[in-house]
Amino acid sequence: MTVIPSALEIRGLVKCFDRPAVDGLDLTVRTGEFYTLLGPNGAGKTTTLRMVAGLLRPDKGSIHIAGIDALADPVSAKRILAWVSDEPMIYDKLTPYEYLEFVAGLWALDTAVAEARARELIGWLGLGGQAHERCEGFSKGMRQKVALAGALVHDPQVIILDEPLTGLDAGSARQVKTVLRERVAAGGTVIMTTHILEVAERMADRVGIIAGGKLIAEGTLDELRRQAGNSQTSLEDTFLTLVAEQAVAA
Repeated sequence: MTVIPSALEIRGLVKCFDRPAVDGLDLTVRTGEFYTLLGPNGAGKTTTLRMVAGLLRPDKGSIHIAGIDALADPVSAKRILAWVSDEPMIYDKLTPYEYLEFVAGLWALDTAVAEARARELIGWLGLGGQAHERCEGFSKGMRQKVALAGALVHDPQVIILDEPLTGLDAGSARQVKTVLRERVAAGGTVIMTTHILEVAERMADRVGIIAGGKLIAEGTLDELRRQAGNSQTSLEDTFLTLVAEQAVAA
């Protein structure tokens, strides 16, 4: 029987700046799930995801992405990974179609495959009307959709998003959420941070809560409610209860 490795496995992860930002973090995300990481400001969420994406080097610990040691073999890990930050990073002088061609070239994708994926992503994200306009005049929501399309063009197994819905209007947010759910339905894995708890409540298969650089609670909404001692509360109330309990314990 073939054992499918976890999409993400973190063990003993540590990153210090003036103080520990991530402090001995253990975290496992299953293949094919939508996992949302929550936490108060300064909890270590973005630092954790930046280490997973290879943008920061941890002081200690291990990171495995789909069974690949991301610290020993970062190139192989990045080939199956996508990273989308809260601030879209695209080339303003390119059109969305040109930008996707450029990113596909970086991944050395076959031209026909790259063109097919670009058309599919532009259609999925409602960019058809602007596909041949320069990105420099786009709103943040439009730019975020272009950045997401660029992250997905090489068909990654694991997608990491840091506050991807911040600043998006309702229509753009719905398109992005639909694309992400479709990726999970097709067997991909999505790991997302958000401060919009209603989004996490509706979309996540499991939620992890970080405070003080440590994972303090994890599970489905019902499992988190049981940990918080109230089976009827919203995710917002559950989150605030668990974070307050951790602060008292610390």
